[in-house]
Amino acid sequence: MVLHPADPLTALAHGIGSQHDLPISPFYAFAGAFAALFVSFLALGLLWSTSRFRGDRSGLALPAAVQRVADAPATRTALRGIGLAAALAVLSYLLLGPDDPARNPAPGAVYVLLWVGLVPASLLFGPVWRLLNPIRTLHRLLSRALRRKPDRPLPALLGQWPAAAGLFAFTWLELASPDPASTTTLLIALATHTTVQLTLAARFGERWFDDGDPFEAYSALLARLSPLGRRNDGRLVLRSPFHGLDATPERPGLVAIVCVLLGSTAYDGFSDNPAWINVLQTSPLGRTPTATLGLLGSVSLVAALYCLCAAATRLVSGPHPGPLTAFAHSLVPISLGYLIAHYFSLLVVEGPRTVSMALGTDNAPEPAPPLGPGGLAALQVIAVITGHVLGVVAAHDRSVRLFPPAKAVAGQLPLLALMITYTLGGLTLLLN
Repeated sequence: MVLHPADPLTALAHGIGSQHDLPISPFYAFAGAFAALFVSFLALGLLWSTSRFRGDRSGLALPAAVQRVADAPATRTALRGIGLAAALAVLSYLLLGPDDPARNPAPGAVYVLLWVGLVPASLLFGPVWRLLNPIRTLHRLLSRALRRKPDRPLPALLGQWPAAAGLFAFTWLELASPDPASTTTLLIALATHTTVQLTLAARFGERWFDDGDPFEAYSALLARLSPLGRRNDGRLVLRSPFHGLDATPERPGLVAIVCVLLGSTAYDGFSDNPAWINVLQTSPLGRTPTATLGLLGSVSLVAALYCLCAAATRLVSGPHPGPLTAFAHSLVPISLGYLIAHYFSLLVVEGPRTVSMALGTDNAPEPAPPLGPGGLAALQVIAVITGHVLGVVAAHDRSVRLFPPAKAVAGQLPLLALMITYTLGGLTLLLN
């Protein structure tokens, strides 16, 4: 996908525009994808017979001085201050800035710098939104001022379902709502989100944000692939992203979060297909209800395929604990590959434009895309294929840990079929 810089409003109001007929042969793209998946699957089956990932027990500890700086109260206070100041700046632009989204940096701050920018930030620095989250900071300040302590434990069965619902609400706002870039729409959405989060945090305490705030859950999930992490003894370490991915907690709602990410990105890729645009324009239900059903259908399809895969895995390999969540972590690199493929251009083109607009220098020339059509197409295909190959590796390691040797490889066949299906869908959206 690429941006249409001449029409930033369209880009922000609907994710990013899709470019079809990218200058790369579909035959070579699909052949390369199948070859990568099958070769990696066969190689792993022959050469990887025992689990090698150690989750949060792994990692090379960073120097003590680095950890002291990272954990220092002054560092954390500064980061919280930056997050709160940025939120106040966005709020001021929404209240006092121009109504035209093409001249107001607030939509770009929400849809580009926050939603897309959290991807590289979390990959590089870990779950950064936990420290930057202005609502968490506001809750902390209010709790201290009112000397109020929560009186309810957070239900364990709730898990990450609230975060999954919040992520779906945000993707609906971006992809299906009537006027997502409108300052009024954003003000209502941000006010609603803040009110809900503060109310529930007042009831359950600050730990609510870990699983209830959609952006914290989103950032923490992507941070599982960061080389920077923490061991279970609290030490800040450098480690293979596979170890961090293996440490993903198997919580209720984890599958829902991953399926929302995959399904919404897939819908974004399909939503500007001429056939779907015609459906939106001619549907007797109207554009917004039809788009909502399309987004919900895309997420539901991704979830249904995964559930079928989990059932088939259980049928082939026998009962195992957590049939749905056991392999959910293997979908995280796939989600990341889709996010990179779909939103790379949006971040590198619209991100600097949003910052320039906020600084009052929006008369500068439009930033040029860093890659031409051929380079962008190659990046997209590589990102999707690499994400699936990493998913195969993560699934294989978990399989040889859970299943007896005689069933470990066979138990992965449903997962391989699922990843081939996802690959076909992802490449089809990019290339057709």
